[in-house]
Amino acid sequence: MCVAVQMKQIFKPMALGLTCLLLASCKTTGPAETAIAPTVAIADTIYLGDNIVTMDPAVKDAEGVAVSDGKIIAVGGREEILRHKGPDSDVTELGGKALVPGFIDAHGHVTFQAALLSAVNLSSPPVGKVKNIDDLKSTLKSHIETNKIAKGEWIFGYGYDESLMAEGRHPIRTDLDDVSTDHPIYLLHVSGHLGSANSAALKIGNVEPDTPDPEGGVIRRMADGKTPDGVLEERAQYAVQAKLPTPTPQQALAGLAAVQKLYARYGVTTVQDGAASQPAIDLVRAANAQGLLSLDIVSYFHLRTPEQDLPPAEQFSGYDGRFKLGGVKLVLDGSPQGKTAYLTKPFHIVPAGQKPDYRGYPNYPTDKVNAMVNKVLSHNVPLIAHANGDAMGDELINAVEASHAKGEKGKGRTVMIHAQTAREDQLDRMAKLRMIPSFFSSHVFFWGDYHRDSVLGPVRGSRISPTKSTLDRGMVFTTHNDAPIVPPDMIRLLWATSHRETRSGKILGPEQRVSIYDALKSMTINAAYQNFEEDQKGSIAIGKQADFVVLSENPLNVEPADLLRVKVMKTVSRGKTVFERK
Repeated sequence: MCVAVQMKQIFKPMALGLTCLLLASCKTTGPAETAIAPTVAIADTIYLGDNIVTMDPAVKDAEGVAVSDGKIIAVGGREEILRHKGPDSDVTELGGKALVPGFIDAHGHVTFQAALLSAVNLSSPPVGKVKNIDDLKSTLKSHIETNKIAKGEWIFGYGYDESLMAEGRHPIRTDLDDVSTDHPIYLLHVSGHLGSANSAALKIGNVEPDTPDPEGGVIRRMADGKTPDGVLEERAQYAVQAKLPTPTPQQALAGLAAVQKLYARYGVTTVQDGAASQPAIDLVRAANAQGLLSLDIVSYFHLRTPEQDLPPAEQFSGYDGRFKLGGVKLVLDGSPQGKTAYLTKPFHIVPAGQKPDYRGYPNYPTDKVNAMVNKVLSHNVPLIAHANGDAMGDELINAVEASHAKGEKGKGRTVMIHAQTAREDQLDRMAKLRMIPSFFSSHVFFWGDYHRDSVLGPVRGSRISPTKSTLDRGMVFTTHNDAPIVPPDMIRLLWATSHRETRSGKILGPEQRVSIYDALKSMTINAAYQNFEEDQKGSIAIGKQADFVVLSENPLNVEPADLLRVKVMKTVSRGKTVFERK
């Protein structure tokens, strides 16, 4: 609905609904009533142009948008919008630029991304510069020497990717011991689902030859079958990760401030913190209380065990300032590129040392998956659940179906996060349950070749992130970058979803392409729907938040193959500019 201005009623527009009028009250003079002339609400900001993409099917040909107090008060024709211009209104003529709704991060880890800003970047191109093990070693050594890291202090790196390094393998403890035996070193794999530690870090984490594999995790071993080789899969990482130093509150708040600038540069106005620990939630709450949030942040509490207590249901009631506890996140299996995702059929090329029928593994047995899903849905809060492999997809769908049969549906709209290998029959079942797949479409570029040639093979690999199959069923789907796994580059995500080009320049599964408009929906109005915010965000419509992105050109007028030339020029969150390209 339209916002109230100076205590007078704002009526919805008549005719085609292209403007919002502020009507003064009528008063009686003698026996007849005389209507006072309508007064138009004055805008703080006005945007005018021929490339306004509202994502609202009711208003497709808008020439202007008027904003007051962080809300959209009018959308329509140029002349109609200029009626809202006052002496202090800021009027922006867009020219050839486009105005689109602010991008919504349908899945990511903002506090994790913030923590990595101070870590050593070991990514391969185009994100980093590491192409082989020697590059990785020299980058770490340079970091230690340049920053004069004292003996005994931790070295933490992230983003290494064995699939893109020349050796085609993970760095192991002996590689990292070559870097330093005086510093504990821990490196996080690009997927976030594996890591590698040197001998000092393994010792601090009490990962010894007689240490058993934890539930839902694997300690990789040397040729003797006992000695840890440094690579830790899934929940086996926790032993070492728990020993990493934590930042001070001041450092954590500074990191959160810096990471918001990163997201804003990519046009993101609403950010997700998926699988957030209680300390991460407390950090965002503290930043919110101090007025340090420039973007909206939606956190999803990480439920790790069926026995763990959930926050009280009333904490999930909506925004407090710019923070919202949006629901609960489960992490049920691993990574396809890390070859730990739980599949129904074996990996195309199994990891070294595994049997030919290796197909990954779940993080939890079936009874625990069922218990956790039912716990969240019976708590009547939104549920999002990481399920990369199709076997894990079966487990999640079965659990949701069983809870629904008991009358436990939560808030509905349960989200399967990543859904990389979702089959056609699974999409049919998800549609009946009103589940939403949120696809990690950026994988098509970053690991599409690897999925086709090594992870899944040509048939399964060609249909990762099956967006067209989902669209054909009339289902709502969203897309995401899963930052910090890959940068929160929304234009690259739009390109990957609509064009599906791999690193090698090949098109992966052209039959799963969708239009640019449908790809744009997945990160605007559909993502708002996933967050139960479709009445507040996701389209340029009267009464919604003034969350916008100004693009260098209209993406709907660009061929999918050329989308990467489109640049974010300006990002506006709740009516305030949070990024502007100089």
